Amino acid sequence: MTTYDELTKRWDAVMLATYATPPLALKRGEGCRVWDVEDNCYLDLIAGIAVCALGHAHPAICDAVSRQLATLGHVSNLYLTAPAVTLAERLLGLLDVDGRVFFCNSGAEAAEAALKVARKRGGSKRTGIVAAEGGFHGRTIGALSVTGQPAKRAPFEPLLADVTFVPPGDIAALTAAVSDETAAVFLEPMLGEGGVVPLPDGYLFAAREITRRYGALLVLDEVQTGLGRTGSWFAHQTAGLLGANAPDVVTLAKGLGGGLPIGACIAIGSAAEVLTKGDHGSTFGGNPVVCAAALAVLDTIESERLLENARVIGDRLAAGVFAHVDGPLTGVRGAGLLRALTFDTPLAAAFEVAARSRGFLVNAVAPDAVRLAPPLILSAREADEFADSIPRILATVQEAI
Repeated sequence: MTTYDELTKRWDAVMLATYATPPLALKRGEGCRVWDVEDNCYLDLIAGIAVCALGHAHPAICDAVSRQLATLGHVSNLYLTAPAVTLAERLLGLLDVDGRVFFCNSGAEAAEAALKVARKRGGSKRTGIVAAEGGFHGRTIGALSVTGQPAKRAPFEPLLADVTFVPPGDIAALTAAVSDETAAVFLEPMLGEGGVVPLPDGYLFAAREITRRYGALLVLDEVQTGLGRTGSWFAHQTAGLLGANAPDVVTLAKGLGGGLPIGACIAIGSAAEVLTKGDHGSTFGGNPVVCAAALAVLDTIESERLLENARVIGDRLAAGVFAHVDGPLTGVRGAGLLRALTFDTPLAAAFEVAARSRGFLVNAVAPDAVRLAPPLILSAREADEFADSIPRILATVQEAI
């Protein structure tokens, strides 16, 4: 049997040092649980960073991928296939908008496409981009340019010019930053990599009004919050951005493929007519196998009522955490099954390690916040299992410091 030590030695010898050496080597998963190479079992409460919406080895995805791969695996962007067309139709229907879809492979690529829409539409006189401090849109040069995290940006500057960052949730600051020279405002409905920080009520609606006033595009990054993660198909719909108030562009990825790589840039209304032949492309975008997986994800979310499950179990999970708020653990924030435990001191990394030692995978997304983004199929029993273990996890943290 290949051991963790053997795999990490091989990893360190061949992988670029863009990540710390991972603390586990996983070999299989089923539902909300995964097993490492030494057969230790863990309740997976991060789901590949909000990717494995249906958990691991879900039959619907396995069947859809197997059938499609046995039929037609890849055609590039030179030809069309039914799964890509059907998926685009489904996404526009879920948004309830008229628009057009560009498929790619990741959230960063979706952000790049959105930037191209904004820059081409704006022309040479409307080049400004406004984004949120602490926001995250990806690590490619364009996506990084609108990511409001200086530590990630600094090694690669200079990035795109004319990007202004404003405090998330501050309507006055957003109003002051947007002008007739602004091409687009890029926002997440809830900061994901920024610490699972929800925007205050009314902020997205105000952003819609401000961008419309100045003729700028409103681009909403639903890569982490979309497709049921917060308890509705899209987090911005809960904020009232429907119909005539819909955003101009929505970006998706992560949970859409249920574990397979796919991103989508959805341009709405007049924004859908900006990019034309030759403006953009992707060899793998719209791959029929991955689109088949995405359709299986959407079908299963509907048939198994996983939007409701995200709301109900997410609230149950939050209540279970609140029951143990004491000492350094100050609370929980977020919505649906995108939550963060918060601490009054930088204990998140220690909590992640202690949780892992007790069989739970979580993510220290900030020094004082631990992210939970479990599969949307998480059960009440599994939510309670974690919540009931919090005192023991905290005791392990205290012993380690």
